[in-house]
Amino acid sequence: MTTGRRSAGYQMLLVGLLSLNFGILFFDRNALNFLMPFVQPDLKLSDTQVGLLSSGLSLTWAIAGFMVGRISDKLGSRKPVIVIATIAFCLCSVVSGLAHSFLMLLGARILMGLAEGGVMPVSHSIIAAEVDEERRGLAMGVGQNLGSNVLGSAVAPLVLVPVAMAYGWRDAFYLAAIPGLISAAIIWFFVKEPSPDEVSHGDAPKATLAEAFADQNVRLCAVISVLLVSYLVCCWAFMPLYLTKERGFDPDTTAWLMATLGISAGIGSFAVSALSDYIGRKPSIIGFSLLGVILPLGAMFFTGSTWVLAAIFFFGWALNGVFPIFMATIPSESVDPRLTASLTGIVMGIGEVLGGVLSPFAAGGLSDIYGRSAVLWMMLGLTLLAALVGIGLRETAPRVLAARNKGGATVTA
Repeated sequence: MTTGRRSAGYQMLLVGLLSLNFGILFFDRNALNFLMPFVQPDLKLSDTQVGLLSSGLSLTWAIAGFMVGRISDKLGSRKPVIVIATIAFCLCSVVSGLAHSFLMLLGARILMGLAEGGVMPVSHSIIAAEVDEERRGLAMGVGQNLGSNVLGSAVAPLVLVPVAMAYGWRDAFYLAAIPGLISAAIIWFFVKEPSPDEVSHGDAPKATLAEAFADQNVRLCAVISVLLVSYLVCCWAFMPLYLTKERGFDPDTTAWLMATLGISAGIGSFAVSALSDYIGRKPSIIGFSLLGVILPLGAMFFTGSTWVLAAIFFFGWALNGVFPIFMATIPSESVDPRLTASLTGIVMGIGEVLGGVLSPFAAGGLSDIYGRSAVLWMMLGLTLLAALVGIGLRETAPRVLAARNKGGATVTA
């Protein structure tokens, strides 16, 4: 048990507030994806432009993740970074609603990426400093996945699509900006800045980023990040269009199917992360990446009940539960927890640049040339490759390693 941390009650409150804030952030980030069936015809966007909107946000998200994570680690200042970033991305949501051209909307998404990109690395660094290590996987999973998927994937389409149908997509963007301002105020008053004693780890010298990235686990996590971030953003950007334009679902049914993804990932934030504390990080990444193949296959070929298709979406999207594991938990357990913000920013940033930026652009081009099914085949290949790369990971879960060491000592004795 790690000593010197705050009470269990505060740890739960902290993780809950950070999860809520990241959920509001993803509500804003995902708003354009769910509103795209309304935005695309109004602004006369091609599928390539749809991909570019996602790519632009991912690029600046990655840049912010690189820069803000390192600055936060150097300065030791975390709470103000989160509060300022939260206010900024709310303003960008308003600008998105004001856009009357592709370029103006692209500019708004680029600014939103700059505002949002540093939030998760800094949030993970607070969790690493404040939460006991036996619950680190669960805490990081809840912090990154629960709010982001319940609010960003499940609630967002169910709220934004009806608002867009009733009042227009611009009003939906304005609505998306309000919760973030409330969240920023709550974090300012209730979240404590970790003290130097909580952040420090004895007298051991702090590893450099070069030493950290020399670790095989960190490098493999970066590759997995590229592959699964690509899967994620391609699904967000093109699945609503595929379901409405290719499969012929009405906007309400499409919204419910997309909301299923958020419910799945919300449960996965508890189940997958907690499971990885017990069975290990490596088998969790391999298994749930393989499970991800059923989502694109179901979207393309299943023609039965919509309820069954929703179940396919639910189980296929469970791979979302491994994102905090490869983005933060494994890197922080492999090298030096004091580098959590920097390492999370690097792994997330590489995923956003090579996956989030290039993949929707490539997917949009493939869609314009070969049809939208090409995007779903691309998603299937990405998740299979992620499972393959996961085979090379070194296990880091403290509970699993302790059980192995105990078993080894018993055999030796």
